[in-house]
Amino acid sequence: MAFYDIYHSRRVWKWVLVVVSLLIVGNFLYFSNNLVKDLSEQERDRMQIWADATKELATASFASDSASTANVNFLLGIIEANDNIPVLLVDDSDNILLHRNFTLPEPPDSLALYELAPVNENFLKEKLKNLKNTSNHIEIQIDESITQHLYYEDSTLLRRLLFYPYVLIGVLGVFILVVYFALISIKKAEQNKVWVGLSKETAHQLGTPISSLMAWMQMLEVTELDKSIVTDMNKDVTRLSIIADRFSKIGSKPEMELAFINESVTKSLEYMRSRISQRVKLTINLSQDECGTLLCMSLFEWVMENLTKNAVDAMQGEGAIDVTVSSNATTIFIDVADTGKGIARKNFKTVFHPGFTTKKRGWGLGLTLVKRIIEEYHGGRIYVKESEIGKGTTFRIELPKK
Repeated sequence: MAFYDIYHSRRVWKWVLVVVSLLIVGNFLYFSNNLVKDLSEQERDRMQIWADATKELATASFASDSASTANVNFLLGIIEANDNIPVLLVDDSDNILLHRNFTLPEPPDSLALYELAPVNENFLKEKLKNLKNTSNHIEIQIDESITQHLYYEDSTLLRRLLFYPYVLIGVLGVFILVVYFALISIKKAEQNKVWVGLSKETAHQLGTPISSLMAWMQMLEVTELDKSIVTDMNKDVTRLSIIADRFSKIGSKPEMELAFINESVTKSLEYMRSRISQRVKLTINLSQDECGTLLCMSLFEWVMENLTKNAVDAMQGEGAIDVTVSSNATTIFIDVADTGKGIARKNFKTVFHPGFTTKKRGWGLGLTLVKRIIEEYHGGRIYVKESEIGKGTTFRIELPKK
């Protein structure tokens, strides 16, 4: 149960981190948008001043005194000071009276100077058409009969600032993904080293006592001891040898051989059939097609035994296990269904994590080994196909057909 609590806490912390990240991103976007909004309002205020200066110039009476000259120069200074906000000044008929700060199209070398004006005019008219669909418009009432219209684009700084938060979030997202996958790769490499080291050491440690036991069994065979006892003991010693061989194969790439799946599944379950409770009904439904696939038989038997043991434990020694083999054009399916206590949907993937177990006594490594054998050595998949609390669970193995 301790490992279960660890994975439950990890899941909670994962969602906490997601919520905190969303809050940080949300606050960042909120303050950035407020900054853009403030800058946009400042630009509109500048354009309003520009429009007022334009109106004053249009209605001013040009006198020769120094005060009038200074006033005109002041107004012209306001208009000339705008060097970063593109503006269009038009009349009621959409005739362009003035334009500033637009980057006009580069003319081809073959275009004569007198042909350039229509090109620029068409460009500015297209700009005007687009600006009319925005709120960047200020009406200038020159007098009762004359009205001019000022249209302007956002400055380059404002446009950059508008996209900057999303660019920054994108860069941070890519950086986080790179770091995440790097950590996952390092973690996986470390886990592989642990598995290989543990498996080889286990096989090595089992090898010596198994060899001694085999020698003792040979001595017992020539004694007057009951032959049936010797036979049963010999089976268990042979079983230990098989287990040691499995661990040695986990520590290295096993040799694969072409095998027929119906025969392989039947053979894998023969050992378990005689060792599970009589209150557990084990049914095998074989495929109508004799499908072949590449298998390491000793490891595949280990997979089927682990799944069967888990099913027996889930049913507390009483119920039914149905093993069904089927296939399509490219894939072989093996479904192991039980009538046990079931698995919560949130744990469908977690059950394959090392250390995850709901048993009072258990290391939570059985399904981790099963996943490693099927996916890394046999190029297949294993997952919880379906499960319902109180009714049972179905694990599905998918293997490539040969």
